[in-house]
Amino acid sequence: MALARICARRSGALRYDRARSAVSPFTMGAIVRTDRTNERDGRRGRNAGRPPGVADRMSTFGIIGAGNIGSQVARVVIAQGHEVVIANSRGPETLAGLVEELGPRARAATAQEAAEAADVAVVSVPLKAYRDIPVEPLAGKIVLDTNNYYWERDGHVEALDRGEATTAGLLQEHLPTSKVVKAFNQIVAASITTDGTPAGTEDRRALATASDYPEAVELVTRIYDEAGFDTVSAGPLSESWRFERDRPAYVSRQNAEELRENLTKAQRVL
Repeated sequence: MALARICARRSGALRYDRARSAVSPFTMGAIVRTDRTNERDGRRGRNAGRPPGVADRMSTFGIIGAGNIGSQVARVVIAQGHEVVIANSRGPETLAGLVEELGPRARAATAQEAAEAADVAVVSVPLKAYRDIPVEPLAGKIVLDTNNYYWERDGHVEALDRGEATTAGLLQEHLPTSKVVKAFNQIVAASITTDGTPAGTEDRRALATASDYPEAVELVTRIYDEAGFDTVSAGPLSESWRFERDRPAYVSRQNAEELRENLTKAQRVL
C-alpha cells in the first residue's frame, strides 16, 4: 500500500485542529476522534493532499533502533506496503536474521544510512542514546519517537525527573529541523502486531500521539489506523508526558474514551 494512501485516506482519519496544536486538549476540550461512519463506508472525507515532506509513492522508513519496538514497527510498515532501512548500534551485519525475516522490502544499514534513506524516520533507541541520532539527514522529515525514560537504564535526567521536559521534546531539541511526533511508546511491543482490529470495531484499542506538527499527527493517525488502532492526540510535544512511563495511559489496553480519561488523570511528577 503506497504511502499516498496512508497520507491521503480520510476514511478512519482523525481531524487535528491546527489552532489547538500549541494548546493542551485538556484545557480546550479537544480530542482526536474517529468518524466511524466514514470508516465503515469510505464514501466521504477523502483528501488528495499529503503531509509536506512525505513522498507520494511507496516510501522508505528509516528505522534507527532494531529492538523490540523498532522491529515491530518495521513489520507494521512493511505490511502497509513500504520499504524499511533498519539500523542498530552493533552494525548491519548483526541484523541479517531480522532482515531475512522481514523480507525483500527490508535491508540493514548504519544509522547514518538509514537516516539518509528515510522518507519517514523512526527513532527507537534507549533514551540515553538520543544524541547519537544523525541530525542533518533528517532535516525536514517526520520522525516518529518511540522512546521511554527508564532511569535505571538511562541514568537520571534531572529535567525529566522534575517534570520540566519530555522524552520527545529532548529529541526535538536534538533534531531542530525535523518534525518529531510521539508514537508507539505506550504499548507492549508484541501487542503492536496482535492487538489491532478493523476500523469501527467496538471497543477498538487506542494509542496516543503528540507533536507540534499537525501533518505528523495526521501521518501517525493513519499508520495507527492501518495497524488496527484508534488515535487520541494529547496535543503538542509538551503534553506527551501524559502517556509516558508509569502514567495511567501507559501500556494498559484502553479504547479512545478510556485513553482520553487516563490522559487527564496523569500527574506530571511521579
